[in-house]
Amino acid sequence: MLDKFEPPAPIDLERVPLKGGREIIVLRATSPGDSLPFTFSGRSYQRVGSITSVMPQQRYQQLLLERVHSRYRWENEPATGIGINELDHEEILRTVRLGIETGRLPESTGNNVDDILERLGLRQEGRILNGAVVLFGTRFLPYYPQCQLRLARFRGIDKSEFLDQRQLEGHAFHLLDEAMLFLRRHLPVAGRILPGLFEREDEPLFPVAALREAMVNALCHRDYAHAGGAVSLAVYDDRLEVWSDGMLPFGLRVEDLKRNHTSRPRNPLIAGVFYRRGLVERWGRGTQKIVELCVKAGHPEPEFIEQAGAVGVRFLPSGYIAPHRVAHDLTKRQREVLQILAGAPRLSFREIRAQLPTPPPDRTLREDLLHLKKLGLVGSEGHGRGAVWFLKEAQDE
Repeated sequence: MLDKFEPPAPIDLERVPLKGGREIIVLRATSPGDSLPFTFSGRSYQRVGSITSVMPQQRYQQLLLERVHSRYRWENEPATGIGINELDHEEILRTVRLGIETGRLPESTGNNVDDILERLGLRQEGRILNGAVVLFGTRFLPYYPQCQLRLARFRGIDKSEFLDQRQLEGHAFHLLDEAMLFLRRHLPVAGRILPGLFEREDEPLFPVAALREAMVNALCHRDYAHAGGAVSLAVYDDRLEVWSDGMLPFGLRVEDLKRNHTSRPRNPLIAGVFYRRGLVERWGRGTQKIVELCVKAGHPEPEFIEQAGAVGVRFLPSGYIAPHRVAHDLTKRQREVLQILAGAPRLSFREIRAQLPTPPPDRTLREDLLHLKKLGLVGSEGHGRGAVWFLKEAQDE
C-alpha cells in the first residue's frame, strides 16, 4: 500500500511487541510542506473536515507549483560572480541593529557578516545566494541588471513627455530610499489648516506610509528571475503608479488584495529581511494597509492591477491639488483675522476690522488679507467697498 504513494511518502513503521506474541504496528506520517501534493494510485486526495474526496485538478496544479517554488526559487540559488566582499557590510550590520530594535533579531546576533548571512538564510554551504545580492549587493552588472528602479515624472496623463526620468541600480534598501526621495521632489503637496491653530501644514498628496508600503511590496514580491525586469514608479498629473514584474503568486487574485488573505511571498528570504527591519508584517495586510491609509486621507481606494506579466497599484487623488508649497509663519493679527472669518461665512473689510481687538491701519489690514489670500487661506469676491472675504478650505484650491 505504501508503494502506491508518489512521491514516496515519509511514513515510518514501528512494531511494538505485546504479551502473548502479539504486536501493534504503528504508522507515523510526517508531511513536510515541500513534498505536497502526494498521489495515491495516480490520484490526489484532500480532506475537508471529516470527508476525504478527490482533489480538484486546479488545486493539485497549484500545489505542484508551490512545491517547485519552495525548492527552486531564484532567490535561493547561488549568486554568479559575487563574493562576500561585493556586499554592503554596513547595510548588513544596519539590518542587525534594526532587527534588534524591532525585537525580530536576538541581541546575540553579533557583528560577524558570515554568521549574519547564515542566520538570514542568505548564505549556504559557504556560497552567497541571489537574495543576498538583491538585499545588500554593491555590483550588479553584468549578472544582475534586474536590480533596477525606473523613476519617471510625466507631463500630463500619458507617457508622451518626460519632466524627469531616471534609471538606478542598487540593492533593495538603496532603491527604496531613492524612490521616496523622488516622490518628495515630484509629488504635489496638499495644504490643510490645522484645527484651532489656523496654521498651514503641508503634506504629500498621498500618505507617505502607503507609498512606502507599495514600494516595499514591489521590491519584495517581484519576479527577479526576469533579467530585464525592474520596479517602476511613475508620477502623472492625475495619478501615481507603482509596477513590478511578475504575476500574483499561488492563486492570489487582484480582488483578494483588498481583503484578508494569506501572506504568500514570492521571495520569502527577501521578504524575511524586510520583516526583520520592521518594514513589513507577515500577515498579508500590506495591501489592505495601503487602502486604509488612502481612504483615511480622503482619497478613493487605490486600484490593484495585473496585466502583461506585471502587477501594479494605482493611487488616485480625491481632486486636483496644485504642486506648490505654502509657508505658514503667520502673525498674531493674521491668526485673529482667520479666527474672525471662521465664525462667519462672509465679512466685509469694515466688519473684519471692527472685530479685531486692536485694529491696525487700513493699509496694514489690507496687506494682511492679501498675504492670507496669497497663501490660499482666504478668498474674496467683489471689488472695492462691496468686496467680501471668507475662509478658504483646502479643498477649494
